[in-house]
Amino acid sequence: MKIIDLSKTIAYNKQDPWFMRIKIKHKTHKQSKGLIRFFIGLPAKLFPKGFEGWADDKIIGMGVHAATHIDAPWHYAPTVNGEPAKTIDEIPLEWCYGNGVVLNMTHKADFEEITVADIRADLEKSGAVISPGTIVLIHTGRDQYIGTKEYPMRGTGMSAEATHWLIDQGVKVMGIDQWGFDLPLKYMAQQAKAHQRDNYFWQAHLVGQQKEYCHMEQLVNLGALPAYGFKVSVFPLKIKGASAAPARVVAIFE
Repeated sequence: MKIIDLSKTIAYNKQDPWFMRIKIKHKTHKQSKGLIRFFIGLPAKLFPKGFEGWADDKIIGMGVHAATHIDAPWHYAPTVNGEPAKTIDEIPLEWCYGNGVVLNMTHKADFEEITVADIRADLEKSGAVISPGTIVLIHTGRDQYIGTKEYPMRGTGMSAEATHWLIDQGVKVMGIDQWGFDLPLKYMAQQAKAHQRDNYFWQAHLVGQQKEYCHMEQLVNLGALPAYGFKVSVFPLKIKGASAAPARVVAIFE
């Protein structure tokens, strides 16, 4: 069996937007000795031979959308077609494991939407087949900008129509290897204002107001995958009531 990691390393990066910077505090083995001696009550003379204490770490201020993650329907809106939207702990685990298909969208320019025609053309070229339960991975190549200020500002993005189309094929989970699933946020805001359009901003996310689905953001290594012939595992942390959760997303070749 071969496994390819599709997840970012969780680490501090000063180039990330200030509201998404992850801070990790590492505690060395020696720093835990006081805890063991005084809180637990084990004298140093009774420490097992060679025992230097235990290492520990703390993640500080990490938002659930700050690393490779999967968004729950609750993130997009409080309801889906009039029914309560699922939070991340309510997502059926069956959605989170299945056959994978990669859509190659590396030819799409920054700020150019991914359309249904783009998806159909790529499927015809690759021979991949999308069926109910398929996990669709959208390869844009924008993971090359991870760690730079450009990362949140660059990218293509899913159109509402393309998102609807994938859901209509029975896809419950899809994901992309750029900062966000839609076009870059600031670009969408600028265009919505410039053209006075109230249906432009966050259009792919807001498909979730009508149809239930989840998507992943900030994937990596999609260029290492074939168009099909592998499984995808994307199990999120079980955070009660959360809109998303970090996930260790992997492709599995059996």
